[in-house]
Amino acid sequence: MGQTLTGLLTSVRAIAGRPGTPAQGRPGGGPDQALLAALRLCGDHLSALAAAGPLTDARRTRLIASIGALTTACSTPDADAFDALLRTGQQALDSGGEAEARLALALADEATALRARSKGAWRLRGNALDALGRGEEAITAYERHLALQQNTAASRDVERRIATLRAAGDRIDEALTLFRAGADTGADTGANTGVGTKASGAAARLSRHLPAAEARAAFTDLVRLRTAEHGAGNPAVRRLAALYAEHRRLSDRDPLADPLLGGAEPIGVPGLRRLVAGRTVCLVADTPRTAEQEQRPGSPLATLIEGYDLVVRCDEARHTAPAARTDLHACTLRGDTPWKGPRWDRRAGTRLVFGDPLPHWRLALRGRLVPGAQDRVGDATLRRPLHDPALLGEEAGAGPASTAYTVLRLLDFLGTPARVDLIGFEGPAALSPREREWVGTRTANTDDTAVRITLR
Repeated sequence: MGQTLTGLLTSVRAIAGRPGTPAQGRPGGGPDQALLAALRLCGDHLSALAAAGPLTDARRTRLIASIGALTTACSTPDADAFDALLRTGQQALDSGGEAEARLALALADEATALRARSKGAWRLRGNALDALGRGEEAITAYERHLALQQNTAASRDVERRIATLRAAGDRIDEALTLFRAGADTGADTGANTGVGTKASGAAARLSRHLPAAEARAAFTDLVRLRTAEHGAGNPAVRRLAALYAEHRRLSDRDPLADPLLGGAEPIGVPGLRRLVAGRTVCLVADTPRTAEQEQRPGSPLATLIEGYDLVVRCDEARHTAPAARTDLHACTLRGDTPWKGPRWDRRAGTRLVFGDPLPHWRLALRGRLVPGAQDRVGDATLRRPLHDPALLGEEAGAGPASTAYTVLRLLDFLGTPARVDLIGFEGPAALSPREREWVGTRTANTDDTAVRITLR
């Protein structure tokens, strides 16, 4: 890839030149200056990638391929370089890094300069600004997109995203109004004047127009300082904390409205803890042996599974009967484009989707959830339980975990089920050595007949 990357960078520089140098262009007059500027931006990004060393990320490899296609389009008469520009910007966004999001925004700026009435260019700009945490600017770009979009169905995702960004900003505005009301009534006078001064500073920094990370930090400081000043029992502090929680929730995910989830209810960590509290839970492996025994009415295994309060199944079912009872379905997003996988149409009471990064998780939910196929869907607080500092907070270097292991660790962390059993996890469905070791330290009983492992 190093030699290919160097060759592509040479081609980009030959066509677009470097900043301040003339460009050769293509035969017949050459591409528009905005396209040349976009190519120069791509060249700068390629140069940074080359300096970073060998490429191991498949998403960045695809971005390089997109830049190659854009380079070819810019040097080929009558080629549609504009569409290639939009595809390169989208591929940059799909790569997931901050540098790639900045590249996508810069390419979107050039695209809107080329075609001010391109709905795709404005959508790309909105997505890039959104990825960079610049919500208010993203709203403006999204609104330009909607003004040009004729397809009502295609507008729904953008409309929901605008509503989410506005709602997050409204929580900040209400928090600031609440703070100023306390200052105006003299409620801030007291012994903790030093803390109050710091809280005033945090409020002065907080604004809905800040980048998301800066707004979150200022909001966190304001809540922490107001709690220290007035105590957690103060009604204004309780309302401020509630606004902060809502802001964080909106920052992590869109509102799970009916058009997105078909009426399903979002469930977070507290809700899942209540759901499993005091109940017996079994995780059933998807193996031919287990499926065959479970489908025989009155068989010992079918009777055993039916006796549990919650039946959990993981990932895509290859052997389990479509009508098999599933109270909780969990799956892990794999690959670089997990939103393109098969839809989750198997009926389940609760569906948990584990995945990272957040934009890919959102896309997967939008593209793969089937309305009416679940009553509850895990929200963003449950999407990465092993590595989320608020939950298990493990380092990511241990390698990918199986979905069953992730569910086990989550249930163990919640600590409220009466019992958790594994059924059928042998042979092809066996856990990895690391995962088996963890299970072994918590195993209270093993039933070889049912291939059942009971956790303490």
